[in-house]
Amino acid sequence: MKNFFHRESGKGFGEMQKWFRGLVGCLALIAILVPARTNAQRAGAFVDVLTVNGAIDTWIEGYINRGIGVAEQDGAEAVVIVLNTPGGALGAMQNITTRMLNARVPVIIYVAPAGAAAASAGTFITLAANVAAMAPGTTIGAAHPVAGGGANIEGDERAKITNYSVALIQNIARERNHNADWAAKAVRDSIAATAQEALELKVIDLIATDQNDLLNKLDGRKVKTAAGERTLQTLRAGATTIELNFAEIFFHTLVDPNIALILLQIGLLAIAVELYNPGATIPAITGGICLVLAFVALGNLPVNWGGVILIVLSVVVFILDVKVNSFVLTAGGIVMFILGGLLLFTPFTPIGPTLPEVSINPLILFGAAGAMAVFFVFLLGAAVRGKKYPVLSGAEVLVGANGFALSDLAPNGTVQVKSEQWSAVAESGAIEKGAEIRVVALEGLRLKVVKK
Repeated sequence: MKNFFHRESGKGFGEMQKWFRGLVGCLALIAILVPARTNAQRAGAFVDVLTVNGAIDTWIEGYINRGIGVAEQDGAEAVVIVLNTPGGALGAMQNITTRMLNARVPVIIYVAPAGAAAASAGTFITLAANVAAMAPGTTIGAAHPVAGGGANIEGDERAKITNYSVALIQNIARERNHNADWAAKAVRDSIAATAQEALELKVIDLIATDQNDLLNKLDGRKVKTAAGERTLQTLRAGATTIELNFAEIFFHTLVDPNIALILLQIGLLAIAVELYNPGATIPAITGGICLVLAFVALGNLPVNWGGVILIVLSVVVFILDVKVNSFVLTAGGIVMFILGGLLLFTPFTPIGPTLPEVSINPLILFGAAGAMAVFFVFLLGAAVRGKKYPVLSGAEVLVGANGFALSDLAPNGTVQVKSEQWSAVAESGAIEKGAEIRVVALEGLRLKVVKK
């Protein structure tokens, strides 16, 4: 009986081993086949998606260039750039459009969400796409070259900038079979169009309510890339998001007129502190970093350097006010700072058609002016005035102080003054233990006291 059960158990165990090995084999086969199938599907049915919000600058240029490069390498069906911009730097725009026109993967511009715009530089970029799409409720256009503050450019300079911009945008539009005549008017006459108007005028190729609708409508379209003609297969395609990296987010955030002003102010204040406290080091480092970042931001915005000079001069006036303590200088510094802020982004020289019109939030400007006045008049001013007073430390502060005798003084003994014990000598008669005393002089490390 024992042998029978042993044989049966061995037989059952062997069958179980075979069943288990079969299960493992099936799971291994599934593990191999499913990822391979998923990757095959992914390779032919996904797009890379980039999102661009705000001004077109060097870092957005790098982001788009990187995104197109990734799409060219990872087998994406296309790269979709979701765009919402007021415009940006001419150099960055030209580099982006050049990269798009020479991309080996289809580049789709999608102006979205509702309320978004592809203005100024955004118009050039949208027209450079293989397929230009817009969401309902969006706008495109208004790429007319203007002077700072929105004034029209007059004379030969205006004609020169306008003609160059028209030639550039028409070349881009013709290359992508978009309406070159409308593109020229967007520059010459600063016209704009809604999504529906742009579609009817053949400025764009389609209107899509959302990203899924866009991919469905793109399916089957034939586009011309640097690698040849391709037919888009995006029906029910997946989407891989390519995010801005940390450096791109950080520096792109700086390209804001309000942040530029605040960085400039902090940098100047920190340098002023270092001048009053040479060797402090930290203010100098902080000021240097903030000023460099401020100039990086200003370099990507239409700047009136006269405004920068006024802001710097306002700091100089405040520094003088700390020494002189004059109401006139304080008021003058505030006025100069506010005028500098108002002029900071209204350049006298003409700006290109790609740059957006920017300005500083009045609340931030007046708040910064008030903070500047408070810093110099109350904080730095108080610190500087405090340096003029004689410094009393150690035993010097004991003269005139009160205490009591710890022992009889006849005339020598011990007293306690300011919670410390001192050797003392009575100046006018013996003093009994416990009596209150007053310090009248200091002789070395011994106090001269009298009975209070």
